[in-house]
Amino acid sequence: MSGYHAGSRALQDLVGVRDRADHVGRSLGQDIKPVAAAFLELQPLLVVGAADPATGRVWASALTGTPGFVRATGPRQMSVVADSGQRLDSQPKGARGTARATTDDPHPNDDLTDPLTMALKTPGTLVGTIALDPRTRRRMRLNGRLRPTTRGFAIEADHVFSNCPKYIQRRESYERIDDRTPGAPRRTDQLQADQVEFIAAADTFFLATAHPGGADVSHRGGNPGFVQVVSPRELTWPDYAGNAMFLTLGNLRTDPRAGLLFLDWTTGTVLQLTGEARTEFTADGERTVRFTVEEAVETPAALPLRWSAPEYSPANPDTAR
Repeated sequence: MSGYHAGSRALQDLVGVRDRADHVGRSLGQDIKPVAAAFLELQPLLVVGAADPATGRVWASALTGTPGFVRATGPRQMSVVADSGQRLDSQPKGARGTARATTDDPHPNDDLTDPLTMALKTPGTLVGTIALDPRTRRRMRLNGRLRPTTRGFAIEADHVFSNCPKYIQRRESYERIDDRTPGAPRRTDQLQADQVEFIAAADTFFLATAHPGGADVSHRGGNPGFVQVVSPRELTWPDYAGNAMFLTLGNLRTDPRAGLLFLDWTTGTVLQLTGEARTEFTADGERTVRFTVEEAVETPAALPLRWSAPEYSPANPDTAR
């Protein structure tokens, strides 16, 4: 299967799932099918992952907008009417800490408060994206090469595929809080006490990774407590059984750079982490990912969305310690 690189193949062979991966891998393609195009146009949230061209660090960032701000504009192209910051479709109100955009001025924030600002303005950036809809527990991933446009950016697709609903928490509805004002970002080189609590309460995060030919963003979910903070600069989480493709862990096998994105689904606060991640295997075959923090950026009230309380996925393993 040409969609797999050496890192993914090595893990598939190690775990003994190459045949299954070949079967599942048939879903990897370049075309955005009509059902996928319709799904994209309903989403108010898109998560993007890439490497900062200045530092090489990998980050994940959340983009929001009125449904339709993400759409297929060709059989192999997705366009985003957005800026490189986190809040994209309301008029600028002068607050630092998040970039806002209208369709007339997609890049109003030049103070680079979001770590991916420059990456999303740079032609040829390799990016990964995931659109996840908690209402339906569906998710779609599109990876490719970015091209800035006058109203945002477009991505020429290399891989387009959907994942099963495993480990996605259902949130039945959301509302827009248009007068929510983002706070100033807090940048540190290690996790603070309140950020440790934030992570401990999380049931979802997004994981950006890279490999020589591209970038990828995946979803990780579980009951609160599934992510463990070992120290202010280290956290771990179990790698639950998935689709056998090993795209994310395959990337980490060849390139340990990673970016994590935690969202507060009620307040809109965003916590972005960048660092390196490695997979550890136990004697009984279980897998744990260990992540070392190099930098953290927390932006209060960054996103104008407030979601309803979660209904945890029935696939989530027990997190009792």
